[in-house]
Amino acid sequence: MLAPSRARALASSAVITLPSFLVPAFQTTAASRSSPARLFSATTSRPSKLGTTPISIPPSVELAISEPRVRKDLTTWLNIARRTVTVTGPLGTLDLEIPPFLHIDHDVAARRAVLSVEDRNVKQQREMWGTTWAYLNRHIMGVSEGHTAVLRLVGIGYRATVETRPALETYPDQPFVILKLGFSHPVEMGCPPGVKASTPQPTRVLLEGINREVLMSFAARIRKWRVPEPYKGKGIFVNEETIKLKQKKIK
Repeated sequence: MLAPSRARALASSAVITLPSFLVPAFQTTAASRSSPARLFSATTSRPSKLGTTPISIPPSVELAISEPRVRKDLTTWLNIARRTVTVTGPLGTLDLEIPPFLHIDHDVAARRAVLSVEDRNVKQQREMWGTTWAYLNRHIMGVSEGHTAVLRLVGIGYRATVETRPALETYPDQPFVILKLGFSHPVEMGCPPGVKASTPQPTRVLLEGINREVLMSFAARIRKWRVPEPYKGKGIFVNEETIKLKQKKIK
């Protein structure tokens, strides 16, 4: 080992040189020292494109916004006061709960509604801004025109009928979709309230309703019995659903 005096002399006389391409990275100026560190992204938060778009209300549809009320929510222990938007039309009535930070400017004369939030820089508020817009727009379309879903049964022997099952119904005159999908027994599925079913063709099932969420959820439960498979293209297809066929496995 070197003596302490000699080690200090070598340390003081040593000169560290950097390559030329690294010198600008270690140079600091007075402006850079005084300014705060920049974040990785310098872009500002933009408002929701859907949220800022006005919603047109047909003449036969009415909106009613209630006062904030505290309801028990199973997803949180906080007591959050929420408002309910009631959409009434010729086909029925739907209710939609909106968060407290979202406001609806309802112009009755112009027949339109504009949504806004308290703080656009909060991520949760920006997310619910467009989501609430989509739900409200679907409710308005549902009570005025209605939503539909067409299920196509593709397969040898696949058939569908709509019948009644008094012993199994949960509400009066509940229709049941009876499916023959190659099992040893027919599949019987009762329609949820507000959903109507019909079979214009033996391999087509037409679902109609005002609540699109309930309608598509029921269509997805029917589809689960025969999910489209990629080798023969057999299964239950919802609306314009397609599947890309694969080449058969050759051993």
